[in-house]
Amino acid sequence: MIRAFREMELPSKVLHTGQHYDYSMSDLHFASLGLEDPHFHLGIGSQSHARQTARMLEGIEEVLINERPALVLVYGDTNSTLAGALSAVKLGIKVGHVEAGVRSFDRRMPEEINRVVADHVSDHHFCPTMNAVSLLKREGIEGMLTGDVMYDALLQTRLEDLAHPYAPPFVLVTIHRAENTDVPERFLDIWQGLKLLSQEVPLIFPAHPRTRNMFPEILTEPAAHIRVIDPVSYLSMLAMVRDASLVITDSGGVQKEAFLLSTPCVTVRDTTEWPETIQAGANRLVAAEPESLVRTARVMMGSTVQNKDNPFGSGRASFVIAGYIRDHFF
Repeated sequence: MIRAFREMELPSKVLHTGQHYDYSMSDLHFASLGLEDPHFHLGIGSQSHARQTARMLEGIEEVLINERPALVLVYGDTNSTLAGALSAVKLGIKVGHVEAGVRSFDRRMPEEINRVVADHVSDHHFCPTMNAVSLLKREGIEGMLTGDVMYDALLQTRLEDLAHPYAPPFVLVTIHRAENTDVPERFLDIWQGLKLLSQEVPLIFPAHPRTRNMFPEILTEPAAHIRVIDPVSYLSMLAMVRDASLVITDSGGVQKEAFLLSTPCVTVRDTTEWPETIQAGANRLVAAEPESLVRTARVMMGSTVQNKDNPFGSGRASFVIAGYIRDHFF
């Protein structure tokens, strides 16, 4: 989006709440992508959902009162998304939601609550897929099909130039969602499945700070063929997804990246906000049960991902959104 705004000469400012505060989850990505520092950084950090969101509301409100923007653009489904949308609408400022209409239909997920509320207080809804447009329409909201800005970002990289230090074959694993880590027994079942699978193929596990903090003993001394590493830059992660024999994840974004990079995926969740990847045969849901995880991983490692009928657009979503904003606000 920043690139699109710059090329269209649209004035904009970036506010970073600090929800992702760890260097490996924030500053590293700004540096690797050559992004300028945000204009505002609230430095909120990690707290309970209520306290984190409350502090964001206070900080964002102060910035908006001083800046009085014509539009606040929020992205995705984080607590920052929710706080940005609520702060703006309470001040009578128009809100645009990028990635509108996405649903997992699992209200146990904080992200699902965030995206639903953001959609229902937003004025402009930029939908990544036709499915998202249709789901919004069921809720009485008219969305605009733009494509997915994550696909834009992927296409703006020279994938052939990206590298990482790990030799194939390997399985790439990311597990950090609350549903898989807040109940220790569930994570331990997933871990047991990963240990079983590692007897057949090496696993690389970039450990989210949240997961590492909750299971320090397990992740400090993993199984022989599971390599636990710190989170990597966005570009390194793309290279690892590209070269993996399989991705095992609970991340919505990683599911999409696996699909777009033609890497089969197994999602350790009961539902997904990206059913398009399931319908394409590129992704399978699996329970947090060791034997099921291993069995599904074996099947998917032998599959071929076909993404010719890409539901995520043409890679110009950010320019479509920027053009809409130019036409309606400038």
